[in-house]
Amino acid sequence: MLKKVLLSALFVACIAGVVAQKRQVMLDKIVAVVGNSSILYSEVELFAHQLTAQRRQQGYTSDRDPMNEALEALMKQRLLYHQAQIDSVKINEGDIATRVEDQIEQMIEAEGSIANVEAKQHMAIFNIREYIRQRYTEQAYAASMQNEVVSKVTIIPGEVERFYNSISRDSLPTIAEQYVYAHITKFPSSMVEAKQRTRERLLDMRERIITGKAKFDNLARMYSQDPGTMMRGGEMDPTPLEALDPSFASALETMKVNQISEVVESQFGFHIIQLLDKPGRLYHFRHILLRPNYTSEEMNATVRSLDSVLNLIKQDSITFEKAALKFSDDASSKMNGGVVSNHNILERMNAFDAKLTVTKFLHEDFARFNALDDYNALRRLKVGEISAPFLTEDLLGNQLAKIVKLVQIIPTHVASLNEDYLRLEEMALEAKRERVFREWLTDKIDGMYVYIVPEFRNGEFENKHWVK
Repeated sequence: MLKKVLLSALFVACIAGVVAQKRQVMLDKIVAVVGNSSILYSEVELFAHQLTAQRRQQGYTSDRDPMNEALEALMKQRLLYHQAQIDSVKINEGDIATRVEDQIEQMIEAEGSIANVEAKQHMAIFNIREYIRQRYTEQAYAASMQNEVVSKVTIIPGEVERFYNSISRDSLPTIAEQYVYAHITKFPSSMVEAKQRTRERLLDMRERIITGKAKFDNLARMYSQDPGTMMRGGEMDPTPLEALDPSFASALETMKVNQISEVVESQFGFHIIQLLDKPGRLYHFRHILLRPNYTSEEMNATVRSLDSVLNLIKQDSITFEKAALKFSDDASSKMNGGVVSNHNILERMNAFDAKLTVTKFLHEDFARFNALDDYNALRRLKVGEISAPFLTEDLLGNQLAKIVKLVQIIPTHVASLNEDYLRLEEMALEAKRERVFREWLTDKIDGMYVYIVPEFRNGEFENKHWVK
């Protein structure tokens, strides 16, 4: 992925410390100004400390002075933030509110009470909350601005080949061990009954809301299974219909403001929706999402069903490939002998393209695709072996059982244009994005007021244009 200019993980870690340090440092000073925004020595110092600690934990060091590295990261963030304001870049305000409250709750939990937090930070809790909100907002605008710059960058095959040929053979990237595997999946046979139970739960919630016995947002916080909106009372930022699941969008399109929908089934589960507002072509709404839940006996029955399939394969009554075709509930793999690809992921991203389909998975891919259960089963197998049935979830959080077969292990090797084209294409695209961003950043630095105090001007900056 594109190198994170904002070092966001570090920023989250040091926000609370910045609040405290800004109050504890008696004589702070400005070390840089970008546009109309100043950067304090205390901010740079704490950021540098966090950067060093993280690298020590990860087992590597940098030749750069951490103070200068931290200063440059903060200057980039300020510049991106200001440009985002100029370009009217949008951010998810609701997500910021959730992150702020999470940070406040962590601080309260660590100190034991609000009073203890206020005493430690030397300010009222609402001032702490506002300071954190401002920092998160700046970070969000900066990240969104950077994404705007590189989001439209594309690459063609000729550029991938030139990228590959530009790398000396001694410096070619190494591709870590990859797995090719197949699976047979099974949803519980009681899915119809479980779906009906879910509908009835939502209908009961809808009745309670309409009769005034409960509030929509409270029920969303308690019961919704959408992690992105549950803490916000189910509320989504204004969104165009085309960005939503078709069934969800179809229901929303016919609703009136403040109306609560009937139960809606989408690819993600079952919903009730409340339309809050309709600014232009956007729809501002809240929803409660529930997925079908199963009893232990229902899930165990699914495991037993797959166990029977496994026994047929072991007895040579049927091949794994034919069993996948006959028994598997995974439509995207059953026609291919059960071999797993990223087909479902590409479809979820509305980016399906046959040439992007891969069947080779790195270790980190399993985490990205919510398939760590698959990896944990595969790493115990030899090539050709089949796992025992196990319970897991699919990409959308639906419960199911599966067995997996290890088809092939591709050892760690030096990247090859023929064997690893898609990996190299990703690297080439990333390199192009970094180049485009560097050029854009240099242009913006040259056109924006930047001042760095003399004692920091001789530092090692990645972009030499900071010093004017």
